[in-house]
Amino acid sequence: MSDQDPGIWSGIDDLWAWLDSHRPSDGHPSDGHPSDGQQSLLLRMLKLSEEVGEVAEAVIGAMNRNPRKGNSHTWEDVQSELCDVVITALIALRTLTPDAREVFVGHLERVRERSLGPR
Repeated sequence: MSDQDPGIWSGIDDLWAWLDSHRPSDGHPSDGHPSDGQQSLLLRMLKLSEEVGEVAEAVIGAMNRNPRKGNSHTWEDVQSELCDVVITALIALRTLTPDAREVFVGHLERVRERSLGPR
């Protein structure tokens, strides 16, 4: 995955815009509930936990470790669920900042340097 790949980021922007245009308009700051923006951010962060749980379920199913369900998933299912985690995380990051691409690329470079040393 290259940081120069606009397809990933245009896809994330498209999905973010679609989700943003379809969010329910409930909660008012004056009634003690989070504002729409805060609520959307919170729900998108919580969605990550849901997606990670689906990865765990798929791994357990692929390894045939649930006696009630048996071999309920494949390793391709695990791959798909991991992709859902990545997409959900990038959409949550985009919800937090319009500069998601720059934030992600900068963070990835810092982690890479910390692990592998400077280029």
